[in-house]
Amino acid sequence: MIKYFRSKEKSPTQQIDCFEKGCWIDLVNPTDDEVEDVSALSGIPEEMLKAALDEEETARFERDEGNTLVLLDTPIITDSDEGDAYETIPLALITNDKCIVTVSLRGNPVLGDFIASRIDIDTGNDTTFLLRFLMGNAKRFLFNLRQIDKKSLRVQAELHRSMKNKELIQLLALENSLVYFSTSLSANLGVYSKLERLPSVANVEDNKDLYDDIVIETRQAVEMCNIYRDILSGTMDAYASVISNNLNIVMKLLAVITMIISVPTLIASLWGMNTGVPFEDLSYGFWIVIGISIVVTAVASYFLVRISSSVHIGKSRQAQNKRKHRRD
Repeated sequence: MIKYFRSKEKSPTQQIDCFEKGCWIDLVNPTDDEVEDVSALSGIPEEMLKAALDEEETARFERDEGNTLVLLDTPIITDSDEGDAYETIPLALITNDKCIVTVSLRGNPVLGDFIASRIDIDTGNDTTFLLRFLMGNAKRFLFNLRQIDKKSLRVQAELHRSMKNKELIQLLALENSLVYFSTSLSANLGVYSKLERLPSVANVEDNKDLYDDIVIETRQAVEMCNIYRDILSGTMDAYASVISNNLNIVMKLLAVITMIISVPTLIASLWGMNTGVPFEDLSYGFWIVIGISIVVTAVASYFLVRISSSVHIGKSRQAQNKRKHRRD
């Protein structure tokens, strides 16, 4: 899809029908014919226009024959079976003396704010257009990071009520999203360092101030991303330990029950042999065997429970001693 826009500072963004000098061309998942048409109108090579159509393309800054390419990673939200998934895709912003061109595989919310005139832009000033997009992109990262944090807290609250694989998978997906965000933000910072050397940024005070704000916002997003990722990683490890501990408790209980049941089973097996056994001639011999089974089972249960408690107390004391040793 291809759209043409034009706007001046402090005036609404207007969509126009065809190419004009100083306009903004927005390409969203364009076809080969659309890329070829824009290349002919703007003089931008097709290779530059297609750079953002590869989802694995890394962020970079490039200049070639009067064309400037700024390729950045932008956050997106996609629907999946487990809920919303947070990912990043590349977006190319290409400028020359004729126009500004943006290319992406999906619609971008920051560019949507430009189109809706929620952010003032001047399509004739490529530097301010670029810097305002960078600021909006950094704020979008921060917004999505806060959403990830809120979602992780909700999932953890659900995990406290019931240990289910669904919640654990959601936490894993959020942790993966934070890895994508961290990598993308670091790559974007590498591009920003090159933009700082542009004369239109370094020599214009307003642009320099805006650039500094962009770097601050992006670094804040990087720090938030790292903090949330560490918290989620620790949370996943904690829940893995809880699940393993619960499994050990269940297995220990089943082992104790199995050993207790085996005692009367052994006695019943011995008295069920086709040979002479005690009490076989007594009319109440059956009840004597039942009584012996109950007594032996009770004694065995007492010792098994006592042994199990001793092991638990011993482990608790060892843990306390380790903590005391660490404090010392």
